[in-house]
Amino acid sequence: MIIGSIENGVVIDHIPAGKAMQIYKYLQLDQLDCQVAIIKNAKSDKLGRKDILKVNSIIDLDLDLLGYIDPHITVNIIKDGKRAKKFHPDLPESLTGVIRCRNPRCITSIEQELVPKFRLSDRERGIYRCVYCDTKAEDKED
Repeated sequence: MIIGSIENGVVIDHIPAGKAMQIYKYLQLDQLDCQVAIIKNAKSDKLGRKDILKVNSIIDLDLDLLGYIDPHITVNIIKDGKRAKKFHPDLPESLTGVIRCRNPRCITSIEQELVPKFRLSDRERGIYRCVYCDTKAEDKED
């Protein structure tokens, strides 16, 4: 399989296998007017299997979202056909509008226009809690 090189764009690498579509949906990459390649289950020496997203345009990324999904993801910014920047997103201290509270009595479940907010309560285990009711967020979905 041959996937063309990128002249100017973003490559999101080292995505845990099976998570590329989740990132594709969250980042709304389907709304872009450029080429987007999703590579699923690529061989990886570090992970065994990984996913890769290639976007043939420089875009604004939601680094909080990427850090929440997996802080070991690698983001590469490509300019003039060469990697200009490489970094790993951090676990965000807070998340707004990314995940929903599973507590049916939480104010965000009752007041639909209220945006769910979560704070990082345990950095080691990546645990987030609702700021309104303190319910632990469910594990990340596929």
